[in-house]
Amino acid sequence: MNPLFRIVLKLVSSPKINMQEDYLWVRKVQQFFSSKPKRGYRILDKKIYSEDRSHDIPVRIFYPKEPLNEDVLVFFHGGGWVIGDIDTYTTACTNMADLTGRVVYSVDYRLAPEYPYPSGLEDCYRIAETLMTHLELSGSMEASQITLIGDSAGGNLAAAVSLLLRDRGKAVPTKQILLYPVTYWNHTESSPFESIRTNGYEYGLTAKKVQEYMEMYEPDPANRKNPYISPLMAKDLKNQPKTLIITAEFDPLRDEGEMYGIALREAGNDVVIQRIGGAVHGFITYPKFAVPVTAAYQAINNFLNEK
Repeated sequence: MNPLFRIVLKLVSSPKINMQEDYLWVRKVQQFFSSKPKRGYRILDKKIYSEDRSHDIPVRIFYPKEPLNEDVLVFFHGGGWVIGDIDTYTTACTNMADLTGRVVYSVDYRLAPEYPYPSGLEDCYRIAETLMTHLELSGSMEASQITLIGDSAGGNLAAAVSLLLRDRGKAVPTKQILLYPVTYWNHTESSPFESIRTNGYEYGLTAKKVQEYMEMYEPDPANRKNPYISPLMAKDLKNQPKTLIITAEFDPLRDEGEMYGIALREAGNDVVIQRIGGAVHGFITYPKFAVPVTAAYQAINNFLNEK
């Protein structure tokens, strides 16, 4: 790892920020630095209403400059279920559309702590279920052309949506892509995963921040073992999509993400696990020419192009 980048990571890993107290400030900082880059293709804003029509769920649609096919990626952004939105992920989704040649639907689900579990999950479920049921909304010819994808907390939501679709008797996506996902409930020193201890202090995202996010998403400790919050706790992982799990070498979430892939495989699912060497948590938002991003999209495109 670049020594200068290593110094920067140590600085941003400062324990001075308490997410439970400072999340509104962090949101404002993100919004200040986020921008919608100019481009020569369309971005549409579309809203799909919740099942009870109590609120709408904004969706931003990104079209690639050079479409490869009619496949659609339904993207759930990261941010610990607390920060992030379709604006802060605009550049990442622009890159995702261009680098895969596929349309990307970015979902602006409700955030904790104002809307704790299961609010954000139900929003993501609603979008996935609607797009798979009403193919005319996505422009796909078949439900099999729709892939769920998410990073960090968004990877957690993608995994949970796949479980929820199965458990509610709905069609399950053919594929899902989980980028350094949260899959377990405990990110303290007592965690069974070594990467929480080796990578949880000086690599940007800290184990303490992950646990703070988890506590804001689900305030009830007893319910954090719920498989829709901690997919690794699911007793039944059968009949899940073909899955690509991408982890980062210096990510505190590395081991739990890879363990979820192993658990899915042991349940009879088709799984690819790819660890990106030298990478830290959140790298999918880096410039598209960054080495970890290039490596990740090579794995993503190989996975998407497989029949």
